[in-house]
Amino acid sequence: MQAGFIGLGAMGRHMARNLATQGLLKTLWNRTTATAEALAQELGVAAAPNPSSLAASVDAVMICVSADDDVRSVIEQLLPGLKPGTLVIDHSTVSRETELEMTAKVAAAGGSYLDAPVSGGMEGARHRTLSIMAGGRAEDLQRARPLLQAMAARIVHMGGIGSGQAAKAVNQIMCAGINQAVTEALSFAQAQGLAMDKVIEAVAGGAAGNWFLDKRGLTMTQGSYEPGFKLALHHKDLAICLAMAERAGMKLPVAETTLHHYKQLMQQGHGEEDISALYRLKNRQRQP
Repeated sequence: MQAGFIGLGAMGRHMARNLATQGLLKTLWNRTTATAEALAQELGVAAAPNPSSLAASVDAVMICVSADDDVRSVIEQLLPGLKPGTLVIDHSTVSRETELEMTAKVAAAGGSYLDAPVSGGMEGARHRTLSIMAGGRAEDLQRARPLLQAMAARIVHMGGIGSGQAAKAVNQIMCAGINQAVTEALSFAQAQGLAMDKVIEAVAGGAAGNWFLDKRGLTMTQGSYEPGFKLALHHKDLAICLAMAERAGMKLPVAETTLHHYKQLMQQGHGEEDISALYRLKNRQRQP
């Protein structure tokens, strides 16, 4: 199976590289042409002139873009070239409703669809250790497995279309809570005059140890917020989660608080930083 990849941002470019390494990538496309051409040259694949041309030349189209409107735009552009039997796999984090809408459009053109959002950050994308939460038909996921296994260490079939995005929403809500807890605790540690490298080492080995503390604890306390997962993107994801919760008649107080904090940080120009930039806010809150 030969794939085309659309969306070469922080995650997508690494995912595309891993596909190419396994000989599974034929062509790619990005809204910024220069980005696509440079990566295509690096990987020895073709840069498609548009999504329709890409879709016409591959067995599977893989998408990793930022928002619902981006997914809609890409699908509309690729539909004219979509061949019957082509598999479309969306790795973006978007709403369940958008995936149901796009599934219907792709099915009407004779294709199949999977919503398959990913978790693991840039590190996971780079090192092929992503977790993929897939929604769609079991037979379509089986077809997609060779492609997904080139990028991920864990692939879980969640159920029908949209269930992948629902599972990703669970992940994003948990990430919000973990971010709040870790940044608040480390700000407290700093206020106690503790050596930050030592407190991180000690806590990481106990019950409170977690991925975020391990990967972001030291960098945030050193004032480095190089994005592994951009704060503005998590803000977008949490807005989706809150809308889903409202439809279910639920409240998500931690997610709501995190959304508010992210909005403050974005207004201060920190939206392109890693979500660990929440530490900035926690430090300000402890100042007299």
